[in-house]
Amino acid sequence: MRQSEDAITRFRRAVGAATAAIAQQPEVTLIFATEPPSAKGPHLRMPAPSAHLNRAEVSQTRGTADQFALALRYHDDEVHVAHAPRSGAAREAFNACEQARVESLGALDMRGTAGNLDAALGLQSTALGFDRLTDRADAPLAWALRFYVRERLTGRPVPGAAKRLVDLWRQTIEEKAEADLKILGQKMADQKGFADAVRRILVDLDLEDPDEEREREQEDGHDPNDPNDPNDPDQTECLSTGKVAAELAEGEDAMAESSQSGGESEAGFSDDTNEAGDLPGGHGHPWHIPEAGANDLGAHYHPYTTEFDEVVAAEELCDDEELTRLRANLDQHLVQIEGVISRLANRLQRRLLAKQVRAWAFDLDEGVIDSARLARVITNPLNPLSFKREKETNFRDTVVTLLLDNSGSMRGRPIAEAAMCADILARTLERCGVKTEILGFTTQAWKGGKARDKWVAAGKPETPGRLNDLRHIIYKSADQPLRRARKNLGLMLREGLLKENIDGEAILWAHQRLIARPEERRILMVISDGAPVDDSTLSANPSDTLDQHLRAAISWIEARSPVELVAIGIGHDVTRYYRRAVTIVDAEQLGGAVMEQLGNLFEEEQLASGARGRLH
Repeated sequence: MRQSEDAITRFRRAVGAATAAIAQQPEVTLIFATEPPSAKGPHLRMPAPSAHLNRAEVSQTRGTADQFALALRYHDDEVHVAHAPRSGAAREAFNACEQARVESLGALDMRGTAGNLDAALGLQSTALGFDRLTDRADAPLAWALRFYVRERLTGRPVPGAAKRLVDLWRQTIEEKAEADLKILGQKMADQKGFADAVRRILVDLDLEDPDEEREREQEDGHDPNDPNDPNDPDQTECLSTGKVAAELAEGEDAMAESSQSGGESEAGFSDDTNEAGDLPGGHGHPWHIPEAGANDLGAHYHPYTTEFDEVVAAEELCDDEELTRLRANLDQHLVQIEGVISRLANRLQRRLLAKQVRAWAFDLDEGVIDSARLARVITNPLNPLSFKREKETNFRDTVVTLLLDNSGSMRGRPIAEAAMCADILARTLERCGVKTEILGFTTQAWKGGKARDKWVAAGKPETPGRLNDLRHIIYKSADQPLRRARKNLGLMLREGLLKENIDGEAILWAHQRLIARPEERRILMVISDGAPVDDSTLSANPSDTLDQHLRAAISWIEARSPVELVAIGIGHDVTRYYRRAVTIVDAEQLGGAVMEQLGNLFEEEQLASGARGRLH
């Protein structure tokens, strides 16, 4: 039944008042919009309820608001940052256990809140396809821990839609971590003590090696107990009310799609491999640059095997119907910010077109007859003929490659912003005659794939090298018109696509594609939100393997290659890696940063061209 406008307004006010009361922060404000949930301090943005306001929607809204409120009430960001692990899978599991803690505190204190959380978690589980799981390889351990820990702390049963997920992991969790799990209930009200207990559980589950963690902290020269340490690259990636919002948004996005997509799992993806030797440019493996010696790219870095790696077009990972649906979802996000980014894009377009304006030199003794000055000759035959000649433009034939981090930490708002910026930027540059390529990089599995299985079968030889299977995605090739590739960008919102990130090999792959291009000027822009992480590789090799390879690859390109390399970090200090880079705090700043960086590149080229002209 369609509700009256007054009923919906009363519902919004009631949810807002309840959220402020639960959070015990009267300054909490709730904003209802069409975007997924997000939070900035006490300001919470929620999906606007529909005019029908059915029972499921009411439960979802109340439960999501309660999750936000409980994070504000019981969670301390500084304590969390000081105790959070640095590796991707361990950090996700740690965050999930902390969410279980704050939700459990609320459920034990408030019966109504417990019911709201049950309903919201049940809906999120259904939307994420947990009720259809059959294989533990497809079951995320972090979510399983969240439900299992919540069950242990509150005694409340796991939501029916998440029962399969927890059952797939229950025996392993209990066999490996039972002793440390018993401590959680005693430490529930003590966030620091609870965090220490969770870290021991992560070690029990082989998600974390305490010795490697200590060594890495000493190498970085930062105090893991200092929440204000500027040298900690992962501070902004740990749980906060904003991180809670991002993870909840992931569930909300999945809810919006689940009724139509049927929740196809990653198992349905194509496993066809594309050997590295098939890459444009014929340079062989994507990490190997023939012109550079072994020491340039880190002699200790190598893949265990490349037979399972793939370079794949976006449309091959998803059927046309689902791509259309995902693109429609992206367009809904685009409506909210298109005005802001479009203004920036139009400004960039004007700057680029101004550099391409045709200019002429007049009153010359030879060249093309200047028809505009023929009147002077007719009125006075003694005047000589006037010629003109077109001046050379400083704007060189250019191609731009956008390389997007498709790792799990980009889920939610960051990946949506990256996809929208890629869409608008490609549209803008295409109008200016600048070709654009859009690429993404991730892996095919969490914590190692078929490469790791092959290594295990071989007896786990020491220092095996990279143990995950690369997945490099071509969303749009440089020669493909945007109108034919727009739909592909929606793939970035597909649940299950985003996994680990091995940046060094991805950058070299994108670089090789650019080197094979005929354009005179080549620009590679990398957008990432963290350092390279692949748990399977880091657990079996020196802890700095991926980091050192990334630094070596960047240094080689910046020192020897004609490709101009620029990076934008989302909450991650990329200036530690790249010579030309900018770091932004929030994904919402991405559009402006992309347009500004490209605009600066073209301005610098014009100045350099002018200087070259004066020298000649």
